[in-house]
Amino acid sequence: MVTIIIPTLNEAETIGNIVRFCLNNVLAGEVIVVDDNSDDETVAIALAAGAKVINSKIKGKGISMKEGIQKAAHEILLFLDGDIDPYPEDTINLLATPLINDEADFVKATFARNAGRVTELVAKPLLNIYYPGLSGFSQPLSGMIAGRKKFFNRIEFFNDYGVDIGILIDMYLMKARIKEVNIGYIENKSKPWESLGKMSKEVSRAIIAKAQPQSEFNMPEEEISSIETIQREMHNTLKEDLSRYHKLIVFDLDDIIFNGRFIDECAAAFGFTRQLEELRFNEKDPIILTKRIGLLLKGKTMDDLLNIVSDIEMVKDIQAVVQALKEKEYIVGVISHSYLLIANYVRQNIGGDFSYANQLDFYEGKATGEVNMPSYFFASPESICGHAYCKTNALQYACDKYNVLLKNCIVVGDDREDRCILTHAGKGVAFCTSDELLEKIAYITIKEKSFKPLLNIA
Repeated sequence: MVTIIIPTLNEAETIGNIVRFCLNNVLAGEVIVVDDNSDDETVAIALAAGAKVINSKIKGKGISMKEGIQKAAHEILLFLDGDIDPYPEDTINLLATPLINDEADFVKATFARNAGRVTELVAKPLLNIYYPGLSGFSQPLSGMIAGRKKFFNRIEFFNDYGVDIGILIDMYLMKARIKEVNIGYIENKSKPWESLGKMSKEVSRAIIAKAQPQSEFNMPEEEISSIETIQREMHNTLKEDLSRYHKLIVFDLDDIIFNGRFIDECAAAFGFTRQLEELRFNEKDPIILTKRIGLLLKGKTMDDLLNIVSDIEMVKDIQAVVQALKEKEYIVGVISHSYLLIANYVRQNIGGDFSYANQLDFYEGKATGEVNMPSYFFASPESICGHAYCKTNALQYACDKYNVLLKNCIVVGDDREDRCILTHAGKGVAFCTSDELLEKIAYITIKEKSFKPLLNIA
């Protein structure tokens, strides 16, 4: 006969069916549910279904498993997870039979489901380094196992996500005869994303901790490199998966949110329209042009510039559309070659999340004429466009900061400066533009001074 042990924590939805499934098998001599202080009806349902219930004294799966072993009446022990329903019909027979027939001392289940990311990116690579003999197991983190009590009694159980891999390693080190059996297809709850980092840390710690007693743990340099690679790939994969759920929309300022251009309004107010036009005609390098335009603002106060921007009319529905986009869980930002003082003013007024722009220097409240161009506008080794200075680089920076895929970005632009960023965004929007090429690049073109059409593609 077999003792079936089921560690549980808040498994009221599934535990009754699992206990009845076990007791309907002729091999089941007893079913022990070790409850980890559930705050739902797990215990009452397990008792009603016919299980013996142990209330665990200390939280953690490892302690629960150990307490179940201590109370078990039979030599062959079988562990099932408390959150799987239904189990394949032959699960218990497939796990127990190799032990009953004396073909194995420890049996681990595999099943028809893709191995998880922690298995592929952490457990398997580390097993290849430390325990190549275990590298053939398709699902080394599986919690559905069976074995002989005399072997389980010699195991030091981890009390976290490392418990299942720790058991496998200990069985291997004790020279137990290990067999992996395929029990069929199961529906297994995926771990919440926030748990995967913790899980990967505890699994890797368990594997390395079990390896330390075998040597003085002088890790070769190539093994350190392998572990760093595993960690990096795990981080990148989790980040990529999480980014699928994030969305971002970016607006330019001039002739888009603004009905006009900020620097043109400054030129009209402060009397440098002619100098501005001459600069635009003669200077084609965008960096030098930005620097020289900044000199035209020398001596102007913050209040002077804020008075100008406060008088510029914005597209009337910008605030309502931003609010609607945020309700759709979009991150809303401004990316402009204007000035951060102005971009921040607009961001705060429309309810945006971030603003990226050039930094106009001030000293004692007055503009010095110097313009600092933030690094996020400049190319890096990761840049996807070929421009040294480009809004696309700032978009990449925003995507990295907010963990958003470029294909999940909407960008609203209006002139030739925006061609590149619209090309690389998931959906580029040409807004009231006269640039024919921009219209061809864009996903849609908006002809009217309204952002409401954005809600149809968001």
